[in-house]
Amino acid sequence: MEITVKLFASLGAYAPDKKSARPFPCEIEEGATLKRLIQKLDIPEEIVKLKFVNGRTRNFDYPLKTGDEVGFFPPIGGG
Repeated sequence: MEITVKLFASLGAYAPDKKSARPFPCEIEEGATLKRLIQKLDIPEEIVKLKFVNGRTRNFDYPLKTGDEVGFFPPIGGG
């Protein structure tokens, strides 16, 4: 199935074009979870702070569906 992925801030280094916040299509097996997607993209789980599917925060065990739009954010500091 095909989904769309956006990787924000430093996670953009894991995108096919190495740029953040540019959506890209991703093929993944039916019934895959957010955790499986992180593994497929070779992103260390501990550097993913926020996970969104279709604009809603989700857990790593959330099952994906065809056409979902997924976004991942790393921890962000500032002050």
